[in-house]
Amino acid sequence: MKKVLVIVLSALMLIACFSGVTAENRGEGKTVGVCLTSQALARTVLDSIYLTEYLTEMGYDVDIVYSEQDAARQAEQMETFVSRGVDGIIISPSDGTALSNAVEVAAENEIPVMVYDALIMNSEYVSYYATDDLYAVGATQGKYIVDKLDLANGAGPFNIELFSGSMTDNNAQYFYQGAMDQLQPYLDNGMLVVRSGQTTRNQTTTEKWSATVAQARADAILSTYYSDGEHLDAVLTQNDDLAAGVIAACKSAGYGTPENPLPITTGQDCNVSAIISIINDEQTSTVFKNIKELAKAGAVGIDNLIHGEKPDWAPEMVGIYNNNVVDVETYQVKPLLLTKDNWYELIVESGFYDAEDLGMTQAELDALKP
Repeated sequence: MKKVLVIVLSALMLIACFSGVTAENRGEGKTVGVCLTSQALARTVLDSIYLTEYLTEMGYDVDIVYSEQDAARQAEQMETFVSRGVDGIIISPSDGTALSNAVEVAAENEIPVMVYDALIMNSEYVSYYATDDLYAVGATQGKYIVDKLDLANGAGPFNIELFSGSMTDNNAQYFYQGAMDQLQPYLDNGMLVVRSGQTTRNQTTTEKWSATVAQARADAILSTYYSDGEHLDAVLTQNDDLAAGVIAACKSAGYGTPENPLPITTGQDCNVSAIISIINDEQTSTVFKNIKELAKAGAVGIDNLIHGEKPDWAPEMVGIYNNNVVDVETYQVKPLLLTKDNWYELIVESGFYDAEDLGMTQAELDALKP
Protein backbone atom coordinates (compact mmCIF):
# COMPACT_ATOMS: atom_id res chain seq x y z
CA MET A 1 0.00 0.00 0.00
CA LYS A 2 2.86 2.40 0.82
CA LYS A 3 4.49 1.76 -2.56
CA VAL A 4 1.20 2.37 -4.41
CA LEU A 5 0.65 5.59 -2.47
CA VAL A 6 4.18 6.86 -3.25
CA ILE A 7 3.74 6.11 -6.96
CA VAL A 8 0.37 7.89 -7.04
CA LEU A 9 1.75 10.90 -5.19
CA SER A 10 4.78 11.04 -7.51
CA ALA A 11 2.49 11.02 -10.54
CA LEU A 12 0.34 13.79 -9.06
CA MET A 13 3.44 15.88 -8.30
CA LEU A 14 4.61 15.49 -11.90
CA ILE A 15 1.22 16.55 -13.26
CA ALA A 16 1.22 19.55 -10.91
CA CYS A 17 4.46 20.81 -12.46
CA PHE A 18 2.54 21.66 -15.62
CA SER A 19 -0.27 24.22 -15.73
CA GLY A 20 -2.56 22.17 -17.96
CA VAL A 21 -2.84 18.81 -19.64
CA THR A 22 -1.52 18.50 -23.19
CA ALA A 23 -4.20 16.88 -25.33
CA GLU A 24 -3.54 13.64 -27.14
CA ASN A 25 -3.21 13.76 -30.94
CA ARG A 26 -2.04 17.37 -31.03
CA GLY A 27 1.01 15.95 -32.77
CA GLU A 28 -0.86 13.80 -35.29
CA GLY A 29 0.88 14.01 -38.67
CA LYS A 30 3.78 15.98 -37.19
CA THR A 31 7.40 15.00 -36.46
CA VAL A 32 9.78 16.11 -33.71
CA GLY A 33 13.48 15.67 -34.34
CA VAL A 34 15.48 14.97 -31.17
CA CYS A 35 19.25 15.58 -31.07
CA LEU A 36 20.93 13.90 -28.11
CA THR A 37 24.58 13.65 -27.13
CA SER A 38 25.80 10.08 -26.77
CA GLN A 39 24.32 6.62 -26.49
CA ALA A 40 27.32 5.75 -24.29
CA LEU A 41 25.89 7.89 -21.46
CA ALA A 42 23.38 5.97 -19.35
CA ARG A 43 21.27 9.04 -18.62
CA THR A 44 20.94 9.78 -22.36
CA VAL A 45 19.32 6.39 -22.81
CA LEU A 46 16.67 7.46 -20.29
CA ASP A 47 16.23 10.80 -22.06
CA SER A 48 15.49 8.97 -25.31
CA ILE A 49 13.04 6.56 -23.65
CA TYR A 50 11.01 9.21 -21.83
CA LEU A 51 11.03 11.83 -24.60
CA THR A 52 9.80 9.19 -27.02
CA GLU A 53 7.13 8.06 -24.57
CA TYR A 54 5.68 11.53 -23.94
CA LEU A 55 5.88 12.76 -27.54
CA THR A 56 4.31 9.56 -28.85
CA GLU A 57 1.46 9.92 -26.35
CA MET A 58 0.79 13.33 -27.89
CA GLY A 59 0.65 11.78 -31.36
CA TYR A 60 4.04 12.88 -32.70
CA ASP A 61 6.41 10.83 -34.80
CA VAL A 62 9.82 10.96 -33.11
CA ASP A 63 13.20 10.78 -34.84
CA ILE A 64 16.18 10.58 -32.46
CA VAL A 65 19.79 11.07 -33.53
CA TYR A 66 23.00 11.05 -31.47
CA SER A 67 26.06 13.22 -32.08
CA GLU A 68 28.42 11.10 -29.93
CA GLN A 69 29.74 14.36 -28.44
CA ASP A 70 30.72 15.77 -31.87
CA ALA A 71 29.44 19.35 -32.11
CA ALA A 72 29.99 19.62 -35.88
CA ARG A 73 28.05 16.41 -36.41
CA GLN A 74 25.24 17.68 -34.21
CA ALA A 75 25.01 20.93 -36.19
CA GLU A 76 24.71 18.86 -39.38
CA GLN A 77 22.00 16.73 -37.77
CA MET A 78 20.00 19.85 -36.87
CA GLU A 79 20.34 21.21 -40.38
CA THR A 80 19.21 17.85 -41.78
CA PHE A 81 16.10 18.03 -39.63
CA VAL A 82 15.48 21.55 -40.95
CA SER A 83 15.90 20.47 -44.57
CA ARG A 84 13.46 17.60 -43.99
CA GLY A 85 10.90 20.02 -42.63
CA VAL A 86 10.33 18.56 -39.17
CA ASP A 87 7.78 20.44 -37.11
CA GLY A 88 10.02 21.00 -34.09
CA ILE A 89 13.43 20.12 -32.65
CA ILE A 90 14.53 19.17 -29.14
CA ILE A 91 18.29 19.44 -28.73
CA SER A 92 20.63 18.48 -25.91
CA PRO A 93 23.83 20.17 -27.08
CA SER A 94 27.16 18.37 -27.18
CA ASP A 95 28.88 21.75 -27.11
CA GLY A 96 26.71 24.65 -26.02
CA THR A 97 29.08 27.16 -27.61
CA ALA A 98 29.03 25.67 -31.13
CA LEU A 99 25.39 25.57 -32.20
CA SER A 100 24.26 29.18 -32.53
CA ASN A 101 24.33 29.02 -36.35
CA ALA A 102 22.28 25.81 -36.43
CA VAL A 103 19.63 27.34 -34.16
CA GLU A 104 19.50 30.43 -36.38
CA VAL A 105 18.92 28.26 -39.46
CA ALA A 106 16.00 26.58 -37.70
CA ALA A 107 14.55 29.96 -36.72
CA GLU A 108 14.86 31.25 -40.29
CA ASN A 109 12.81 28.25 -41.41
CA GLU A 110 10.23 28.80 -38.65
CA ILE A 111 11.01 25.53 -36.91
CA PRO A 112 10.81 25.92 -33.12
CA VAL A 113 13.67 24.61 -31.00
CA MET A 114 13.39 23.39 -27.42
CA VAL A 115 16.80 23.33 -25.72
CA TYR A 116 17.13 20.42 -23.33
CA ASP A 117 19.49 19.65 -20.43
CA ALA A 118 22.38 21.99 -21.44
CA LEU A 119 22.02 25.56 -22.68
CA ILE A 120 23.00 26.78 -26.15
CA MET A 121 25.06 29.92 -25.67
CA ASN A 122 25.49 33.15 -27.64
CA SER A 123 22.26 32.95 -29.64
CA GLU A 124 19.32 35.33 -29.72
CA TYR A 125 17.17 32.49 -31.10
CA VAL A 126 17.05 30.48 -27.87
CA SER A 127 13.89 31.25 -25.92
CA TYR A 128 13.04 28.15 -23.86
CA TYR A 129 15.11 25.61 -22.02
CA ALA A 130 14.40 22.60 -19.78
CA THR A 131 17.06 21.50 -17.32
CA ASP A 132 17.73 20.74 -13.68
CA ASP A 133 18.29 23.32 -10.96
CA LEU A 134 21.96 23.33 -11.85
CA TYR A 135 23.37 25.34 -8.95
CA ALA A 136 21.34 23.23 -6.50
CA VAL A 137 22.80 20.01 -7.98
CA GLY A 138 26.32 21.19 -7.20
CA ALA A 139 25.32 22.56 -3.80
CA THR A 140 23.76 19.20 -2.93
CA GLN A 141 27.02 17.43 -3.78
CA GLY A 142 29.16 19.86 -1.83
CA LYS A 143 26.91 19.87 1.22
CA TYR A 144 26.92 16.07 1.27
CA ILE A 145 30.72 16.07 1.61
CA VAL A 146 30.59 18.75 4.32
CA ASP A 147 27.99 16.78 6.28
CA LYS A 148 29.60 13.37 5.75
CA LEU A 149 32.96 14.63 7.05
CA ASP A 150 31.26 16.60 9.89
CA LEU A 151 33.21 19.69 8.87
CA ALA A 152 30.72 22.13 10.38
CA ASN A 153 31.54 20.67 13.81
CA GLY A 154 35.27 21.14 13.41
CA ALA A 155 36.34 17.70 12.15
CA GLY A 156 39.39 17.53 9.92
CA PRO A 157 41.66 18.12 8.23
CA PHE A 158 40.73 15.80 5.34
CA ASN A 159 42.18 15.35 1.88
CA ILE A 160 39.90 16.01 -1.08
CA GLU A 161 40.26 16.13 -4.87
CA LEU A 162 37.90 17.72 -7.39
CA PHE A 163 36.62 16.31 -10.70
CA SER A 164 34.33 18.66 -12.60
CA GLY A 165 32.53 18.27 -15.92
CA SER A 166 33.38 19.23 -19.46
CA MET A 167 34.36 22.83 -20.22
CA THR A 168 32.07 22.72 -23.27
CA ASP A 169 29.03 21.97 -21.07
CA ASN A 170 27.55 25.20 -19.75
CA ASN A 171 25.84 23.25 -16.95
CA ALA A 172 29.20 22.28 -15.46
CA GLN A 173 30.00 25.82 -14.36
CA TYR A 174 26.81 25.92 -12.27
CA PHE A 175 27.52 22.50 -10.75
CA TYR A 176 31.04 23.68 -9.90
CA GLN A 177 29.91 26.97 -8.37
CA GLY A 178 27.20 25.31 -6.27
CA ALA A 179 29.65 22.76 -4.89
CA MET A 180 32.47 25.20 -4.28
CA ASP A 181 30.23 27.60 -2.37
CA GLN A 182 29.77 24.74 0.10
CA LEU A 183 33.39 23.55 0.15
CA GLN A 184 35.36 26.80 -0.10
CA PRO A 185 35.04 27.85 3.57
CA TYR A 186 36.70 24.59 4.61
CA LEU A 187 39.38 24.88 1.95
CA ASP A 188 40.06 28.37 3.28
CA ASN A 189 40.35 27.26 6.92
CA GLY A 190 42.47 24.20 6.12
CA MET A 191 39.96 21.54 7.13
CA LEU A 192 39.88 20.41 3.50
CA VAL A 193 43.20 20.00 1.69
CA VAL A 194 43.64 19.49 -2.06
CA ARG A 195 47.09 17.91 -2.15
CA SER A 196 47.28 18.15 -5.96
CA GLY A 197 46.61 21.89 -5.80
CA GLN A 198 44.13 21.46 -8.67
CA THR A 199 41.04 23.45 -7.73
CA THR A 200 39.91 25.62 -10.67
CA ARG A 201 37.46 24.51 -13.33
CA ASN A 202 40.26 24.51 -15.90
CA GLN A 203 42.38 22.26 -13.70
CA THR A 204 39.59 19.88 -12.71
CA THR A 205 37.62 19.63 -15.96
CA THR A 206 36.92 16.22 -17.49
CA GLU A 207 36.64 16.16 -21.28
CA LYS A 208 33.26 14.87 -22.48
CA TRP A 209 32.44 13.75 -18.93
CA SER A 210 34.49 10.64 -19.69
CA ALA A 211 34.97 7.97 -17.02
CA THR A 212 38.17 6.94 -18.78
CA VAL A 213 39.57 10.47 -18.66
CA ALA A 214 38.60 10.78 -14.98
CA GLN A 215 40.25 7.46 -14.18
CA ALA A 216 43.50 8.47 -15.91
CA ARG A 217 43.63 11.77 -14.02
CA ALA A 218 42.84 10.05 -10.73
CA ASP A 219 45.62 7.51 -11.39
CA ALA A 220 48.07 10.37 -11.90
CA ILE A 221 46.94 12.24 -8.78
CA LEU A 222 47.11 9.17 -6.56
CA SER A 223 50.55 8.12 -7.79
CA THR A 224 51.96 11.66 -7.54
CA TYR A 225 50.41 13.14 -4.41
CA TYR A 226 49.31 10.14 -2.29
CA SER A 227 52.16 7.67 -2.70
CA ASP A 228 53.55 8.68 0.71
CA GLY A 229 50.70 7.01 2.57
CA GLU A 230 48.40 10.03 2.80
CA HIS A 231 44.77 8.95 2.46
CA LEU A 232 42.34 10.48 -0.02
CA ASP A 233 39.23 11.04 2.07
CA ALA A 234 36.74 12.56 -0.38
CA VAL A 235 36.33 13.32 -4.06
CA LEU A 236 33.90 15.77 -5.57
CA THR A 237 32.88 13.83 -8.68
CA GLN A 238 30.21 15.74 -10.55
CA ASN A 239 28.41 12.83 -12.21
CA ASP A 240 28.19 9.07 -11.94
CA ASP A 241 30.58 8.41 -14.83
CA LEU A 242 33.31 10.48 -13.18
CA ALA A 243 32.66 8.70 -9.89
CA ALA A 244 33.06 5.32 -11.61
CA GLY A 245 36.38 6.38 -13.12
CA VAL A 246 37.73 7.70 -9.82
CA ILE A 247 36.60 4.62 -7.88
CA ALA A 248 38.29 2.36 -10.44
CA ALA A 249 41.56 4.30 -10.00
CA CYS A 250 41.29 4.15 -6.21
CA LYS A 251 40.70 0.40 -6.23
CA SER A 252 43.74 -0.05 -8.47
CA ALA A 253 45.73 1.95 -5.91
CA GLY A 254 44.68 -0.36 -3.07
CA TYR A 255 41.62 1.44 -1.73
CA GLY A 256 38.49 -0.48 -0.82
CA THR A 257 39.57 -2.41 2.28
CA PRO A 258 38.65 -1.84 5.95
CA GLU A 259 42.17 -0.52 6.53
CA ASN A 260 42.13 1.67 3.40
CA PRO A 261 38.52 2.60 2.67
CA LEU A 262 37.38 4.18 -0.57
CA PRO A 263 36.95 7.95 -0.44
CA ILE A 264 33.58 9.62 -0.18
CA THR A 265 32.34 10.18 -3.73
CA THR A 266 29.44 12.15 -5.16
CA GLY A 267 27.63 11.95 -8.47
CA GLN A 268 24.46 12.74 -10.37
CA ASP A 269 22.05 11.06 -12.81
CA CYS A 270 21.32 7.85 -10.83
CA ASN A 271 22.84 5.56 -13.46
CA VAL A 272 21.94 1.92 -12.78
CA SER A 273 25.65 1.17 -12.33
CA ALA A 274 25.87 3.96 -9.75
CA ILE A 275 22.90 2.61 -7.79
CA ILE A 276 24.53 -0.83 -7.68
CA SER A 277 27.81 0.80 -6.63
CA ILE A 278 26.05 2.66 -3.80
CA ILE A 279 24.33 -0.53 -2.64
CA ASN A 280 27.76 -2.21 -2.63
CA ASP A 281 29.33 0.56 -0.49
CA GLU A 282 31.58 1.94 -3.23
CA GLN A 283 30.11 5.20 -4.58
CA THR A 284 28.59 6.96 -1.59
CA SER A 285 25.98 9.29 -3.10
CA THR A 286 24.42 10.57 -6.28
CA VAL A 287 21.91 13.27 -7.12
CA PHE A 288 18.51 12.10 -8.27
CA LYS A 289 17.37 14.28 -11.13
CA ASN A 290 13.96 13.16 -12.28
CA ILE A 291 14.53 12.56 -15.99
CA LYS A 292 10.85 11.67 -16.39
CA GLU A 293 9.94 15.17 -15.23
CA LEU A 294 12.62 16.76 -17.40
CA ALA A 295 11.47 14.84 -20.49
CA LYS A 296 7.86 15.80 -19.77
CA ALA A 297 8.87 19.46 -19.60
CA GLY A 298 10.76 19.16 -22.89
CA ALA A 299 7.91 17.37 -24.62
CA VAL A 300 5.25 19.81 -23.34
CA GLY A 301 7.51 22.71 -24.29
CA ILE A 302 8.08 21.68 -27.90
CA ASP A 303 4.40 20.76 -28.32
CA ASN A 304 3.38 24.24 -27.17
CA LEU A 305 5.95 25.93 -29.40
CA ILE A 306 4.83 23.96 -32.45
CA HIS A 307 1.31 25.24 -31.81
CA GLY A 308 2.45 28.84 -31.34
CA GLU A 309 2.00 28.82 -27.57
CA LYS A 310 4.26 29.49 -24.61
CA PRO A 311 5.40 26.36 -22.74
CA ASP A 312 2.67 25.26 -20.34
CA TRP A 313 4.88 25.10 -17.26
CA ALA A 314 3.88 25.84 -13.66
CA PRO A 315 5.30 29.28 -12.79
CA GLU A 316 6.99 28.06 -9.61
CA MET A 317 9.15 25.70 -11.69
CA VAL A 318 10.44 28.42 -14.02
CA GLY A 319 13.67 30.38 -13.71
CA ILE A 320 15.95 32.37 -16.00
CA TYR A 321 19.36 31.52 -17.45
CA ASN A 322 21.29 34.01 -19.56
CA ASN A 323 23.16 32.65 -22.61
CA ASN A 324 25.34 35.78 -22.97
CA VAL A 325 22.83 37.30 -25.40
CA VAL A 326 19.31 36.79 -24.03
CA ASP A 327 17.52 35.65 -20.90
CA VAL A 328 16.09 32.19 -21.49
CA GLU A 329 12.93 31.04 -19.71
CA THR A 330 13.83 27.74 -18.06
CA TYR A 331 11.98 24.84 -16.48
CA GLN A 332 14.10 23.62 -13.51
CA VAL A 333 13.81 20.13 -12.03
CA LYS A 334 14.61 20.06 -8.31
CA PRO A 335 17.45 17.67 -7.30
CA LEU A 336 17.36 15.18 -4.42
CA LEU A 337 20.30 13.54 -2.64
CA LEU A 338 20.36 9.75 -2.97
CA THR A 339 22.41 7.55 -0.63
CA LYS A 340 22.35 3.97 0.61
CA ASP A 341 19.78 5.05 3.19
CA ASN A 342 17.09 6.24 0.76
CA TRP A 343 17.81 4.76 -2.69
CA TYR A 344 14.92 2.28 -2.48
CA GLU A 345 12.43 4.98 -1.61
CA LEU A 346 13.61 7.43 -4.28
CA ILE A 347 13.99 5.16 -7.29
CA VAL A 348 12.09 1.94 -6.57
CA GLU A 349 9.03 3.03 -4.60
CA SER A 350 8.65 6.00 -6.97
CA GLY A 351 8.59 3.67 -9.97
CA PHE A 352 11.67 5.24 -11.56
CA TYR A 353 13.47 1.86 -11.74
CA ASP A 354 12.13 -1.64 -11.17
CA ALA A 355 13.88 -4.92 -10.39
CA GLU A 356 14.43 -5.71 -14.07
CA ASP A 357 16.05 -2.30 -14.67
CA LEU A 358 18.49 -3.05 -11.86
CA GLY A 359 19.24 -6.56 -13.13
CA MET A 360 17.60 -8.33 -10.19
CA THR A 361 14.58 -10.38 -9.30
CA GLN A 362 11.96 -8.67 -7.17
CA ALA A 363 12.94 -10.88 -4.23
CA GLU A 364 16.60 -9.89 -4.58
CA LEU A 365 15.65 -6.23 -4.79
CA ASP A 366 13.37 -6.35 -1.76
CA ALA A 367 16.09 -8.11 0.24
CA LEU A 368 18.31 -5.06 -0.26
CA LYS A 369 15.74 -2.55 0.97
CA PRO A 370 17.31 -0.38 3.72
